[in-house]
This record gives sequence, C-alpha cells and structure tokens, in this order.
Amino acid sequence: MEISYTLNGGSRRATIAHNRLLLDFLREDEGLTGAKRSCEVQVCGACTVLLDGLPVSSCCTLAADADGRDLLTIEGLAELPEFARLEEAFTGHAAVQCGFCTPALLLTVHSLLAAGGPHDEAELRRNLAGNICRCTGYKSILEAVSELTGTFA
Repeated sequence: MEISYTLNGGSRRATIAHNRLLLDFLREDEGLTGAKRSCEVQVCGACTVLLDGLPVSSCCTLAADADGRDLLTIEGLAELPEFARLEEAFTGHAAVQCGFCTPALLLTVHSLLAAGGPHDEAELRRNLAGNICRCTGYKSILEAVSELTGTFA
C-alpha cells in the first residue's frame, strides 16, 4: 500500500506492506534508529515516537497508521529549538545514563510540555508510566522536568 505522511517536518511518500510495523519502517526504511526495539509488547516505551504530537509505541503500531499523519522522532526533535532546553535539563540532572530510554523520554516530555503540562508530579508520573528506565531511578528525570516547568519540586 502507498502512504503519505509528514516525517520530522518533511512530506514523504512510501510503499509499504500492510503488516509493516512503524518501528521497522522507521529504522530500516527511513534509517532513523532513535526508536529502540526492546519489549515488543508496548510496555517499556523504548520505541516511542510522536504521532500527531502524542506518544505511541512504534513496536505495536502499523506503519499504515501513519498515513496522512505527522510523525516526530528523536532525530526530528533534535533539530527543533526546544531540544536544547530538554537536553540541558536532562544532562544537568543526570537524567541520562546509558541512554537507551532517553530518546523516548525526551519525546514523551516534549509532548507533555507542548500540551501545557505537567501541572504536578502525579501528572508527570502518569505520563511517564509507559517509559521504563533501568538506570536513573526516575528521581533525576522528575527533577529535570520540574526544572523545565517550574511547577513542582
């Protein structure tokens, strides 16, 4: 099938198999490797990308679902002016360790900030629940987002 989509700000077209996963499409066809393969069952969040501004697990989303929609990967986010602020907060609070989950966390936080949140730590925790980080213990991530929003300590 043929799909048309916006990827990291640019209009694109591709011919794909109906059962092609978005994760495989992005990594293998588009050469964008920021989304990682890990659990493959929509639990860990390592494969997170933004579809129309909202986080989705690309390991359980069909590439066909991107037809007519806007996709943002970590590679695209890194090109946006707001990325520097995210990067500075995460590195300044040691919210980046091994880096495996970092692209997904940054995309999730970017989406949350773009939607005007989080308004408190509980909302942040709910929104980050789909992202597993085995290194940081989450405290540093919460501190980084707190710095970005100034809404909770």
